[in-house]
Amino acid sequence: MTNPLLADWDTPFRIAPFDRISDEDFAPAFEQALAAHLAEIESIADNPEPASFANTILAMEGAGESLDKVLSVFFSVAGADSNDARQALQRDVSPKLSAHSSAIYANARLFGRVADLWARREELGLSDEEARVLYLTHRGFVRAGAALEGEEAERMKAVKSRLAVLGTEFTQNLLKDEASWFMPLSEADLDGLPGFVVDAARSAGEALGQEGPVVTLSRSLITPFLQFCPRRDLRQTAFEAWAARGANGGETDNRSIAAEVLALREERAKLLGYADFASYKLETEMAGTPDRVRELLMQVWEPARAQALRDAAEMEEMLREDGINDALQPWDWRYYAEKRRRALHDLDEAELKPYLQLERMIEAAFTCANRLFGLEFKPLDVALYHPDCRAWEVTRNGEHLAVFIGDYFARASKRSGAWCSAMRSQAKRPKIETPIVVNVCNFAKPSKGKPALLSYDDARTLFHEFGHALHQILSDVDFGSVSGTSVARDFVELPSQLYEHWLEVPRVLEEFATHAETGAPMPKALLDKVLAAATFDMGFQTVEYVASALVDLEFHSGTAPGDPMARQAEILRGIGMPQAITMRHATPHFAHVFAGDGYSSGYYSYMWSEVMDADAFAAFEEAGDAFDPATAEKLERFILSKGGSQEAEDLYTAFRGRMPGVEALLKGRGLAA
Repeated sequence: MTNPLLADWDTPFRIAPFDRISDEDFAPAFEQALAAHLAEIESIADNPEPASFANTILAMEGAGESLDKVLSVFFSVAGADSNDARQALQRDVSPKLSAHSSAIYANARLFGRVADLWARREELGLSDEEARVLYLTHRGFVRAGAALEGEEAERMKAVKSRLAVLGTEFTQNLLKDEASWFMPLSEADLDGLPGFVVDAARSAGEALGQEGPVVTLSRSLITPFLQFCPRRDLRQTAFEAWAARGANGGETDNRSIAAEVLALREERAKLLGYADFASYKLETEMAGTPDRVRELLMQVWEPARAQALRDAAEMEEMLREDGINDALQPWDWRYYAEKRRRALHDLDEAELKPYLQLERMIEAAFTCANRLFGLEFKPLDVALYHPDCRAWEVTRNGEHLAVFIGDYFARASKRSGAWCSAMRSQAKRPKIETPIVVNVCNFAKPSKGKPALLSYDDARTLFHEFGHALHQILSDVDFGSVSGTSVARDFVELPSQLYEHWLEVPRVLEEFATHAETGAPMPKALLDKVLAAATFDMGFQTVEYVASALVDLEFHSGTAPGDPMARQAEILRGIGMPQAITMRHATPHFAHVFAGDGYSSGYYSYMWSEVMDADAFAAFEEAGDAFDPATAEKLERFILSKGGSQEAEDLYTAFRGRMPGVEALLKGRGLAA
């Protein structure tokens, strides 16, 4: 029988036939798909005809279709619904994929054709997008080490293979630590917790087969527990388990992995002639150099730290008033910040949460996309990789644009965090492809029969990931390699962070923030309090983020640290990290940086993009309408539809007329002097 992963998919919109795929299908599918792709590459490299854009670059764009299918399915389930078999296969296939990539980039005949085209680029009569794809292809070969020879070329292969293994191990260790820890709660331990936290704890207990409620390391459960639990000892136990992920000793400890990753990245950069990994990585980003990143982060760090210290002093007084003669600790911050928010803004998360139903927030995200870009969303009845997943067809004026899949609930088999991925990217050449886009979140699943309620941060996350999805859905380029989110890392967060702003548009909340039990809209007084408190605790949020970004940057600048934990502590001391705040992602669980190269030296990119997103939304404000049609059309034409087909700075300047400064970001975070 034909392997279902490699067959022609006769499903609606050629969505993977998940109901026909078993774990046993993956290994043979990988083997066949890798071999098929390599044969296609060899055919391109050995083509006796002189190199042309069509027989080399376009042919490479069209190669590997079966491999793309297998990869899209496997990595979707490996990240969002893992099991022992999938983890074992991931460990096995990661170095094979690295070796496969290395074999392509080390193919001297293939590189010779690309280099020949690059040398003759001015005489080829290429369109702007074709010229861009040729430039990126040639640059990719050079940065992958295609120009290396002999021992250096072999060493580069070995380094990349080892990094692939280590990234997989880091991810799986973290997943094991997160899945294995939970803290049972007695009925007495539930005192003081709002109903939605109790419901989430009971649901988590049911999912783990426990008789009573539990706290897990799912962010959507542990964060509200730390906000509301009056028992300081329970908060400390939960927080310390959360902070210790990846650093518990034994087989799942990630500290030695982090050290080896940093050393190998430095070696990789130096093989290519760069001073350090940060210089190598940032060369292709908007920031360009480590110094420009450092300058931005420090511009934000000082006012954020000052605000956080002022807030900490107030909360320490509240701690004293509770009869605790101790310094404010990290497990205290969220609890006293919540009390302080109630005091300052008369805003209680427990009062707010019933108005933030998951279903209504999905509807809000869809409706905003309709009002801005004319998109329509129709539910699809198709088999997906988990029963919690849902799918919609996305159309405009009756024309099919994409399939959108939402996977919203936390589970032990899903890695933490939230992300957007494309099971298939948009393209027109060498054949037309419409995107299949997936948003994965980790919201607390409610008890049976109860609605799923989100925190305000959860709702913002939903809008953020959907902003990434729109970047894929609205992509309108020729080549898949530059479609959708295939852009500079410090530009990729612009559409996602920009879309968060629509959650705070008053008429959006007035329409979609309706009470789970009564259906009544959020009272205007509560709505006003929500919007007034939008920058509350921003000192804390900014400090924990910027600290992580600075540690990431310094890890990859200069000589790699032999002891990353000691270097982390040194960096934090050097910037004056407040004692009661920890990094958002400490080294042993910093998956953005150590699970792969994606955000290595690039965690700063959220803030780089935020400089632009604050300024970009100001364009709508200046137009006097958050849904201004002309501004929305410009946003789609110059940014959302263009992918990486032009330089990011050129795209933003075309939309806004100039690049922004940091002032709008500081103002938006309430940190401006």
